[in-house]
Amino acid sequence: MYSKILVPLDGSPLAEQILPYVRPLAVTDNIPVELLWVNDIEIAQWPPRSGKEYLRQATAKYLAAVKRIDSIEADGKSAAEIVRRAAAEPSCLIAMATHGMSGMRRWLIGSVASKVAQLAHNPLLLVRPTENADPAAAIELNTIFVPLDGSGLAEKALPHAVALAKRLRLAVQLLRVYTLPSDAYIVADGVIAQGAAQFREATHKEAESYLEGKVESLRAEGLDHVIGTAMEGDAASEIIDLAAKTANSLIVMSTHGRSGIGRWLLGSVAEKAIQHSRAPVLLIRAG
Repeated sequence: MYSKILVPLDGSPLAEQILPYVRPLAVTDNIPVELLWVNDIEIAQWPPRSGKEYLRQATAKYLAAVKRIDSIEADGKSAAEIVRRAAAEPSCLIAMATHGMSGMRRWLIGSVASKVAQLAHNPLLLVRPTENADPAAAIELNTIFVPLDGSGLAEKALPHAVALAKRLRLAVQLLRVYTLPSDAYIVADGVIAQGAAQFREATHKEAESYLEGKVESLRAEGLDHVIGTAMEGDAASEIIDLAAKTANSLIVMSTHGRSGIGRWLLGSVAEKAIQHSRAPVLLIRAG
């Protein structure tokens, strides 16, 4: 599935919260893990800290069960170095928290994690950390949500979702969230015209039919626990809300999809998901 998992760390407990998600992936498939510490030339840190010693301690404390680990200390700009190292292997997974802090070092969405999401062509697993979470605690994922908009680009996320579901024995729920165009709401004397209601029903049926076809395809690939859900609403809000109501879930989505004139781009649905979702998000660059 993945040739390597690249894990940037900055020495903070917040950044370390990606590690519970890395462990099961690495152990299940014996995937090599590369821990990366970047001495960022744009950010001064005082007192200086040894990256190699920190990574050695992190490995012993959190990744003892992982058999294949390399620790790398590099100089440069954090985002550029992460993207450069991952680019050497297209099947390398970048896994990182969206927020880390150690002294004057900061990783914020809108900074390093955001730059990596915009620039990297590798799959990218992002976790939004919370205060006081224990990086040593085990994480047990149960459900993968895959948002689809009917386009082949959005469907680029499906192979990743299938592979993860098989290896980690997860249920898969496909989502098709649609929004009716504003001119579908024709009002006369305070009553929505029958034509608009019929249009809504037809749109919902089309979404359900599309999902039924995808569900059948995934079941043919060996997935037993897969369903499809069609709903009307704002795509980002519905995806985030559904994941929030489902414990131990993961969102797997393409960073670029298209349905009619609608677009999912980093900066829209995908960006809202990584900014606001408490569930981890796996982004697949589909372009």
